Amino acid sequence: MKPVSFDYVCADSAQDALDLLARHGEDARILAGGQSLMAVLNMRLAQPSLLVDISRTPDLDYVRLDGEQLVVGAAATQASVEWRPELASEVPLLGLAFPWISHFQIRNRGTVCGSVAHADPSAELPLVLAALGGEVVLRSRRQRRQLAAADFFQGMLMTARTPDELIEEVRFPLRRAGERYGFAEFSLRHGDFAVVACAAVVTDTAIRLAVGGVADRPVVEVWPRLVAEDLTTALNDLSWRLGAQDDAHLSARYRRQLVRQLGRRVIEEAR
Repeated sequence: MKPVSFDYVCADSAQDALDLLARHGEDARILAGGQSLMAVLNMRLAQPSLLVDISRTPDLDYVRLDGEQLVVGAAATQASVEWRPELASEVPLLGLAFPWISHFQIRNRGTVCGSVAHADPSAELPLVLAALGGEVVLRSRRQRRQLAAADFFQGMLMTARTPDELIEEVRFPLRRAGERYGFAEFSLRHGDFAVVACAAVVTDTAIRLAVGGVADRPVVEVWPRLVAEDLTTALNDLSWRLGAQDDAHLSARYRRQLVRQLGRRVIEEAR
């Protein structure tokens, strides 16, 4: 299929994009890398009358430190973060996740904020943002607001963004003293969306496990440090609470087992 016809505008600045969103509302969509949006348009799951291209907007293309956070602007590509020399020490969990995201050609074009905006429950970047307790900054002509990842993701392909808002940036907390990390996923082919993905943040006193690909959004569980038998029980309980469903790819039973196995693997990796 091909998309319905639409108008196209290349925004010169963030303010230009915000003015267009305020004027056109639900009839407009933001285009950054387009790696998720173009597929949605081709399948006619979205039928906007206007695309606002921010990929050449210099005031949205940045990756920088702000206090204890790594801040990624709306026009910054995934590759610009992935190849950041300091990433492994700044946000190690991002470094672990990037090789699992599709293929390098996609990461060269796709944006971090675009993946977060798309809110696919199988996507790696929303999962990492949720695991780390990151934030999403939304901006419109009316206001600028900052939401925790847990409040931003509201369901499959659903977020708290309103039609006149732009995801201006996302904020990943920097590595905290004593934190260790693990990431793993299972997909039918390398580069496909994850069937199940798990990210772990472990300290001497707590385990934070995020699971993607099963529920309609990333799910985060926080436990104290658990001995082997208690961890088995906790992972089994979580695998059932996520509400896995049978589909054309895998059974719910298989998905539950993947949660148990991958969850244990990333926790042990982080320990």
